[in-house]
Amino acid sequence: MAIATTNPATGETVREFDELSPDQVQEKLQRAADAFPTYRRTTFGERAELLCRAADILEAEAEELGRIATLEVGKTVTSAVAEVRKCAKGCRWYAEHAEAILADVPREVQGVQGASVFTRYQPLGPVLAIMPWNFPYWQVFRFAAPALMAGNVGLLKHASNVPQSALAIEDVLRRAGFPEGVFQTLLVGSGAVEAIIEDPRVRAVTITGSEGAGRQVGAATGRTIKPSVLELGGSDPFIVMPSADLEDAIGNAVISRTLNNGQSCINAKRFIVHADVADEFERGMVERMESLTLGDPMSEDTDLGPLASPDGVETLDKQVHDTVAAGARLLTGGKPLDRPGNFYPPTVLADIPEGSPGHREELFGPVALLWRARDVDDAIRIANDSPFGLGGSAWTRDEAEQQRFVAEVETGMIYINKFTESTPEVPFGGVKNSGYGRELAEFGPRSFVNAKTVWIARGGQPGDPVE
Repeated sequence: MAIATTNPATGETVREFDELSPDQVQEKLQRAADAFPTYRRTTFGERAELLCRAADILEAEAEELGRIATLEVGKTVTSAVAEVRKCAKGCRWYAEHAEAILADVPREVQGVQGASVFTRYQPLGPVLAIMPWNFPYWQVFRFAAPALMAGNVGLLKHASNVPQSALAIEDVLRRAGFPEGVFQTLLVGSGAVEAIIEDPRVRAVTITGSEGAGRQVGAATGRTIKPSVLELGGSDPFIVMPSADLEDAIGNAVISRTLNNGQSCINAKRFIVHADVADEFERGMVERMESLTLGDPMSEDTDLGPLASPDGVETLDKQVHDTVAAGARLLTGGKPLDRPGNFYPPTVLADIPEGSPGHREELFGPVALLWRARDVDDAIRIANDSPFGLGGSAWTRDEAEQQRFVAEVETGMIYINKFTESTPEVPFGGVKNSGYGRELAEFGPRSFVNAKTVWIARGGQPGDPVE
């Protein structure tokens, strides 16, 4: 795939970029390795000051940066600007909290006196971040802010269709005052990634991306014995029970399904509705999906922009076609629009057949999949009948039902009467084929540190020979 900005709304290639040569990649890796010994000795206060400066720049230039993201991936300009501002929030949160999160942790050892025993968190070194296009700023800053506060340095291999966003992030951090080599963008294709992972100067890897990409990265980090965090696909359940406020549930269902033009790992994708309210939910969702304004993502009046690429449209359309061919009911949409750009209409499918793409695969676009559940047990069964386990939500006022969903839905995150979101204050990540490890909250800074045990004996006590 060429490294280029191609406008998804028109199909026009706006700007192309040269891929770094192998020698240039080596220069950047060495620059990161050289920067780390000095940067790791900076104080939390110094790092926090730099990160707050980055937040200031993000806030001041949110409109301009947002328009770059809209140009590259087709997200609505309103959501793109909000994404930039969210990055500023993340920078400020970690600037304020990282020192406490990474403070020494005292340990008490039974029978031992006169010794100082604690855990100290120390940075690992250069961390490679392999990031996707769908949230070109937030995905990067939710890695970079905690990693930089921990004293690591960053190497960004961004998606090939967002080079301007990737370079803008490096520029923001440079202008904020981060030293040379502390954060660098690598304009390389996917074919160069394995060699970068295997380079001994790279000490850890994080990826947000597809299940296939995650398997490749996991295999490479396993061979080289490097820590990794994998945030992969999701097919999040959205469960609706009879006690829910149905109008509220329908409205939030449409918002969650079409957020980012339906291209988010934590979009609600599988709508599991109790049979008693399924007909009303189905009618309401179809009406609201059909009322969305599809058009120019640069317009603030647009609800839904184009998908990021022609390949995305082709893949989504085949998944919809094959699911309908297997027996699903098509309630609205279901066919690419005959117009320039990568537009796919809001689509609703019901009665999803077992084994069809809608049943087992992640659909990355504005396609809602509807199931009917007999009761709580059936809703939990359907929710867990997926290879993915990223997030999910359940809509019910019944406290017993709420506790069942919290305890038994197999996801890394479960939200009750609210759709899933990521925010710096709470951990983010999944189970099953959605990956392993966690981002955000205290997990962000601690993902790529050496949790070193320190034992300082006082008075020369003999040690215990048993390991």
